Amino acid sequence: MNNTNKTVITGMGMVTSLGTDVKTTWNNLIEGRSGVRPISLFDASDNETKIAAEVSPEFEKLAEKVITRRLRKQMTRATRMSLLAADEAIKNSGINFDNYDRVRIAVIMGVITTSYNQNERNQSDSYIVVKSMPNAPSAWISLLYGLEGPNFNVSTACASSAYAIGLGHQMIKSGMADVVIAGGVDSSIEPEYIRGFNQIMAMSVRNDSPEAACRPFTLSRDGFVMGEGAGVVVLESEKLAKERNAVIYAELAGYAITSEATDITAPKENGVGMAKTMRMALENAGLGIDEIDYINAHGTSTYLNDKYETMAIKECFGDRAKQIGVSSSKSMLGHTLGAAGVIEGIVTIKSIYENKLTPTINYDDPDPELDLDYIPNHARDKEVHAALSNSFGFGGHNATLVFKKY
Repeated sequence: MNNTNKTVITGMGMVTSLGTDVKTTWNNLIEGRSGVRPISLFDASDNETKIAAEVSPEFEKLAEKVITRRLRKQMTRATRMSLLAADEAIKNSGINFDNYDRVRIAVIMGVITTSYNQNERNQSDSYIVVKSMPNAPSAWISLLYGLEGPNFNVSTACASSAYAIGLGHQMIKSGMADVVIAGGVDSSIEPEYIRGFNQIMAMSVRNDSPEAACRPFTLSRDGFVMGEGAGVVVLESEKLAKERNAVIYAELAGYAITSEATDITAPKENGVGMAKTMRMALENAGLGIDEIDYINAHGTSTYLNDKYETMAIKECFGDRAKQIGVSSSKSMLGHTLGAAGVIEGIVTIKSIYENKLTPTINYDDPDPELDLDYIPNHARDKEVHAALSNSFGFGGHNATLVFKKY
């Protein structure tokens, strides 16, 4: 392991319910806008939950500029989103792959499913095998850009793309790769998933006020809102990034991934698993609790997550917990499942680079049990030197990423 080999972020791209690129999404987040609307991708009239944070159909027109018509036919909506995000990140990085050993460029994507569901099958039942492959996003990125290093997907529920970024960091630190294209994608706004999450009472049923439905850390929270989207970051060794005079948005200083080994859906009681993950991530990054200025919370708007994540932050940071701004991007973007780790990671990187903190919207009835600074309703100017991004998934998959100002 080469501990002097720093990992830096030189490119970012994303597709969300608030925009088909980083700039648009970021500006809408700073404005405190919600991407949650009535579901249009299928007839949701028979579902308990009838709302979600859908990506605009505009992304398809943009994807046409990146992917040929013949290749688009072999991809699901989710895979097309991932390629659009990857294209933005690669262009944003200014990287010329011809100047690199392509065998030393890896692609790692967090993917639970490519969502070849009934909606997709109704449109076309061709290329079933290729469309269904969970490794399709990483494979297509490698194919389209001629990248010959390791390419694979990680599937750890809602922590999938945070795991992908952590593993990419590990590959650069170990000297196995010079560049890693890392991220994730999810498009699970479909009848089966909505019904399934309703069965376990995990989703909001606030159908009459979609934009106010996702309300993390409030007393009236009644579950998460499904989102969709994709995000990709270009991770690069500091040495090579400096040699080509790349813009460096932040350093990925460290990470931790753990398993709770307790329950298939519920977090460990009192957030002890979450707290352990944050402590391990800080240790891996070589940072103390006094050096963290912001936490992008997992913040799902479910009863247990918000309660236990708050308890975990208090356990990890002690008396300093109440001095740290904590916000949930999901209040605006919904829960993008496999893409959540990278999308929220990009929000954290932008917070560091822009010295601005995105808000937790719909915070109008505080839960008296939860008493941290959740950056209610309005963005905040704040010098951010280091920040955490938390992702916790079904199956007990925990991940914390630590980013630093470069």
